[in-house]
Amino acid sequence: MTQSPRDEHDYFERIYTATEQVPWGKVATYGDIAAMVGDGCDARVVGHALGALGARSATVPWQRIINRTGGISLTGHGQRERLEAEGVTFDERGHVNMDAHHWSGPSEEWARANGFQTLPRAPDKPASAQLRLF
Repeated sequence: MTQSPRDEHDYFERIYTATEQVPWGKVATYGDIAAMVGDGCDARVVGHALGALGARSATVPWQRIINRTGGISLTGHGQRERLEAEGVTFDERGHVNMDAHHWSGPSEEWARANGFQTLPRAPDKPASAQLRLF
């Protein structure tokens, strides 16, 4: 199991690892990634980490991380285009159709093996159903 981050670099690496789990054609919120990382991580820290990707933005799928309402950040240059290329659809407000594209989170097995948290399950859904989060 992964230990708690010792410094900002370790914290950011955990955020990047969590982000890399979001599959093609799906999105997660900054809060989802923070919940997976745990250890006091919050949505702002996730935003800072993704903003600090630099050259790694070519390999970490930053475009799949959006705000809790399905909106794209103001600095997400090319984010919508990248998501549309993955089949992600948007509503008339320009927000991701969350019902269709919101990722339910990592499997319990992956999370446990890698020292991450699963995402909370919606109270009105059985454990085996697709999750609708935040």
